Amino acid sequence: MRILLSLLILLMFPILANAEVIKAEISVNDVPKALLGTWRVDSKLDNTNAYDRFRPQGVDFWKLSLFDDKLTLDNPNTKVKAQVSLNTVEGNLIVFTKKTNYDNNKVLTDTVNIRLNGEKFSGINTLTLESYSLIDNHLMKTETAQYLLKGEKLSGDTIPLNK
Repeated sequence: MRILLSLLILLMFPILANAEVIKAEISVNDVPKALLGTWRVDSKLDNTNAYDRFRPQGVDFWKLSLFDDKLTLDNPNTKVKAQVSLNTVEGNLIVFTKKTNYDNNKVLTDTVNIRLNGEKFSGINTLTLESYSLIDNHLMKTETAQYLLKGEKLSGDTIPLNK
């Protein structure tokens, strides 16, 4: 019996070792319609390695909308309008990321993890600012911050505008 069990394990091991994880693609159709619209977002710095770089708290306005099957975040306070990449949509849990290049040598990655609760949400915003050398493009410095977020809906769903 032991020999048979050992043989079975040996035969199955290569199959298990070569198994690939299949990841389902996230579609904007998976985004809860309750996320779309204009939000007042309060942020409070929770943790950082660069207190002089990141503000301790803030109030922003986010307009989340769908355009051309893409999720777009527009922030009139910062004049930023960007397409965001959906990482996770599981019920009322949404995680999205946007990357911004600026100053010829910096990349800001902004990952938002929120949980919707009716006309409100709460969550975490993780920022990573990477500074690269202008001479040889090597990474010189990484600054990070984590903010606690609270959002309150100001206006309803944004109508999807598809071409």
